[in-house]
Amino acid sequence: MTEIAQELDRLVLDANVKHRILHWLEGDFDSQSKDEILQLIKTNPQKLIDSFYTTLEFGTGGLRGIMGPGTNRMNTYTVAWATQGLANYLKKVKKTSISCAIGYDSRHNSKEFALVAASVLAGNDITVHIFPILHPTPLVSFACRYYHCDSGIMITASHNPKEYNGYKVYWDDGSQVLPPHDVGIIEEVKKIQDMNQVKKAPDTSPKIQVIPNEVNEAYFKAIEKLRLWQSYDQEVKNSVKAVYTSLHGTGITMFPKACEIYGYKSIQYVEKQIIPDGDFPTTVKPNPEEKQALELGIQQLKRENADLLLANDPDADRLGIVVLHKGEPHILTGDQIAAIFSEFILVARKSTKRRCIVKSIVTTELVRAITIAHGASCIDVLPGFKYIAEKIRQWENTDNEFYFGCEESYGYLDGTYVRDKDAISADMLALEIAYFAKQQKKTLIDFLYELYEKFGFFYEEVVSLNFEEGQKGKEKMSAIMQNLRKTPPTSFASIPCQSFTDYENSFTMSFEKNTKINIDFAKSNIVEFILQDGSKIIIRPSGTEPKIKAYFMVRELCEPGIPNSCERAKIKAKDKAVLLQKSVHGLLDS
Repeated sequence: MTEIAQELDRLVLDANVKHRILHWLEGDFDSQSKDEILQLIKTNPQKLIDSFYTTLEFGTGGLRGIMGPGTNRMNTYTVAWATQGLANYLKKVKKTSISCAIGYDSRHNSKEFALVAASVLAGNDITVHIFPILHPTPLVSFACRYYHCDSGIMITASHNPKEYNGYKVYWDDGSQVLPPHDVGIIEEVKKIQDMNQVKKAPDTSPKIQVIPNEVNEAYFKAIEKLRLWQSYDQEVKNSVKAVYTSLHGTGITMFPKACEIYGYKSIQYVEKQIIPDGDFPTTVKPNPEEKQALELGIQQLKRENADLLLANDPDADRLGIVVLHKGEPHILTGDQIAAIFSEFILVARKSTKRRCIVKSIVTTELVRAITIAHGASCIDVLPGFKYIAEKIRQWENTDNEFYFGCEESYGYLDGTYVRDKDAISADMLALEIAYFAKQQKKTLIDFLYELYEKFGFFYEEVVSLNFEEGQKGKEKMSAIMQNLRKTPPTSFASIPCQSFTDYENSFTMSFEKNTKINIDFAKSNIVEFILQDGSKIIIRPSGTEPKIKAYFMVRELCEPGIPNSCERAKIKAKDKAVLLQKSVHGLLDS
């Protein structure tokens, strides 16, 4: 060990980093991890530093990071530490008879991490309900509610590359944790520094209970109640042809059964992508937002002359759609899907209560225009589906009725049976609307352009500025956000700013009136600019990846009845967005 210490001295490491590395090499950790660390010392010092320069941060949603040995990596030890911290907090606030639901996706080590979490919870006298095989993320939310659990854990890194995994925490209503519980859990997790602080039970502990198939059946019954049209001709239903891909993830465990219950039989599968595989061999990123991930499905869509392609991410909480329109595939954005879904839900369902659609602040304003036109209410929340779930909880036993929740990042929820976005029920919603369109010899693209003609062409685009992994990247991102707050720009691309909103410091400032107004939002590291022409720019660092995201939202009016009017409006909106992007890039790069 003396030689290793000398080698570490040669690398001129921070004292804390060196201490963490030596502790790992000398402590009660597995031999494979130690061998990997020794190899990094010799061959990749920078990766070694990134693995140990800090402790993997337990944020408001849980953990997410690259897998591997080290305090700043996802591994069985960091999962155990996080779970012990969660257990300590649960015992502090829930006292007795505590229970937790656990699920996992198709990623490497997901099942192992789930079993470690179950073992730690059982070791702390907490009852565990764990799925026996991989399941979609929304099923953990559903299981929390089904068993009246105090908490839930989902092992997933959603649509991140194969090197990543994560650990999402849910609270007793099936939503991801919110204040004050998120902060309380974080504080308890920080106190766990060593495996000696972790309690574990054997896998055979009676505290660990396997979730039976009846939970799946209860879920299917819940989503079946959401049908927009409860009965229609089976022959017409079968005329809807769709292609489905689960992008090597969990969706394939639930989608076929959902189609069977709804009665859809003309479904084709992207065979190479419905096999769960943590290597995601057919795509660089298993993300339905990425065109490359959809290529195999698009090829099959055209080959089968189907109506649409449905693509779920690996933990099946996001939905991407490609529509075959006039023989050509059209990839819908998350904003466009949100608008189409909002329109049809408001058309099909009536209520005596105040109908409410909830969207994140970075989701298209077309949803608001549609909602208002139907005499309903559109409520904005911060990005993160937990804030949509919070509204559902707040509106229980009130005159407000939750109708639909949506995020531009392909997340949708129709109903209150779960408290997180759900791609499986969204798949069924898309098939119903495709059926309705086919009845009228239309496609989802036809319906989308009808909305544009009525409300204007809404163009949205997200651009990311990428940074290096590790401490340097975080420091650079932090400096950029601080500068934007300290000296907010007064114009972009020569278009004056009307207002500036700082969600971290909870105020909106009017440039024209030079006044500040407090806003009622949770604090978040986001800034927003509304320009005098109505365009909107929102800038926020990613919570899971080393990047800053800039959202551009532009609207141009169409001329109803004028041929190609919406196409011309689209070109104008896109050109304006490009100018705004150049302006923002120049600002962030400087």
